[in-house]
Amino acid sequence: MTAASPLILAAPHPAALAAARQAAERGGNAVDAALAAAVVLTVVYPHQCSLGGDLIALVHSPDGTVRAVLSAGAAAHDVDVDTLRAADPRMPAQGPLTVTVPGAVAGWAELAETHGTPGTLAATLRNAAALAEEGATVSAGLARAVREQSARIAADPGLSALLAGPGGAPLDEGDPLPQPRLAAVLRALADDPSSFYRGAVAEALADGLRRAGSPLTASDLAAHRTESVEALTLDVSGTRWWTAPPPSQGASLLAVLEAAAAAATLPEPRRTGLLAARCQDASAARDRLLGDPRGTEVDLDGLLRPAPLAGAQPPKPPFRPAGDTVAVTAVDSSGLAVSLIQSVYQTFGSGICEPDTGIVLHNRGSAFSLLPGHPALIGPGLRPPHTLCPVLGRSADLLLAAGCQGGRAQPQILAQTVPHLMDPATDPAAVLDRPRWVVGARDIGHATQTLLAEPGSVPAATPGFPSDVPVVAAPGRTDLAGHTQVVRLAADGRLDGASDPRADGATVFHGPPHGGAAADLAGFLEGNPR
Repeated sequence: MTAASPLILAAPHPAALAAARQAAERGGNAVDAALAAAVVLTVVYPHQCSLGGDLIALVHSPDGTVRAVLSAGAAAHDVDVDTLRAADPRMPAQGPLTVTVPGAVAGWAELAETHGTPGTLAATLRNAAALAEEGATVSAGLARAVREQSARIAADPGLSALLAGPGGAPLDEGDPLPQPRLAAVLRALADDPSSFYRGAVAEALADGLRRAGSPLTASDLAAHRTESVEALTLDVSGTRWWTAPPPSQGASLLAVLEAAAAAATLPEPRRTGLLAARCQDASAARDRLLGDPRGTEVDLDGLLRPAPLAGAQPPKPPFRPAGDTVAVTAVDSSGLAVSLIQSVYQTFGSGICEPDTGIVLHNRGSAFSLLPGHPALIGPGLRPPHTLCPVLGRSADLLLAAGCQGGRAQPQILAQTVPHLMDPATDPAAVLDRPRWVVGARDIGHATQTLLAEPGSVPAATPGFPSDVPVVAAPGRTDLAGHTQVVRLAADGRLDGASDPRADGATVFHGPPHGGAAADLAGFLEGNPR
């Protein structure tokens, strides 16, 4: 076993933390630990992430360079846009026509090959297979999802088989969750991850998709390629921020981070009012402008510098995306850091679990548009707009990796947390414990634009704050305010982090207290003036 750099990781489930610790004990680095957590989450959190979902990540290398890993899958080559449009002017919310090529497995392979330790991903997949075979325990969060989505589960034979116990009763918290068919797939991927796209796993998955009514084929799976590209950057208030480029909504996050910096010195309620208004602007710009650069010229400047709405109502999502996502963040004392997000989009994704493989399939295609000329218009081989929005931040004093659950509101949630976390003196757990707000409409359960406020998150409730947007007080913490995972490396080598109290996770630390030699964070910025 090789000696590994001390590391810290944040994830939303105890099984993910245990897998990350095992990877670290085998000599793995921050990326190996993050991958171990991510793989296990697809076993224990099928309502939130799956082999049948997508992945977007950011990686900060020890030399200070940052790359975005985009493994977002595309629509089928044989997608029939006219038929879709004739049935409804909007994309369906779920079902077989919303399934795009799943990118998560290819994303894992790319991260392992470029940043991981040889052999660690295979060991991780085999350990996850053993967990799936033996049966993980149903968590409180999964049990809630099973109760809330009982009709959808009953309508799909694969989900029913996965989530029903003896006599057909829905699984409840503490029940075993055996998944022998998923275990077989994980063992096959341990031998050859590419078999998910070109091999026996791909053939089984394509057959199941065809039977379910999806136009995706084995050729579509084989055509998938992960991209490793330059990240988007913003230098503001002594921090350099990185986010993922389109089709991720990373540009919207940079827009609101810039607004948060501009509002930081304002008194309340002006500070929150300005930030909330700019969040609306960024959200509206994303809905109008975000698409896949493979098929359209994306107006990146319009996303980064969204025009004020000036009282106009931003577009409403076509349905409430009761979404689920998992974020995993890790950093080690060498300066290797990763923010990894994977998702099936809505709870249980498309509502389809392919029965022969046990894979829950995402509904990311529901984010496409059917409007002629729209940047997000669905088309053969195109990727839909993506809510997944990892972020990295670096100053002369600190390196931070963060990510959150929260769907379309991820930029809002991160803008309320990550700027405060760039102060090395702050306690990450205390920052994530602070009350937050989100502004939206149907995506947060309201018919019109509304600011949903956790108690204490905004100044005294004022009608029409901000502008003409009403404030609705949440009774307490709400999942709509996101589940944020954050880890940090300070210039003195100190590692710390926190998992959002709204979730079920924690952090895991591996190594001596200060991790030996400190990373030269100031040196990372040499030649890159802010």
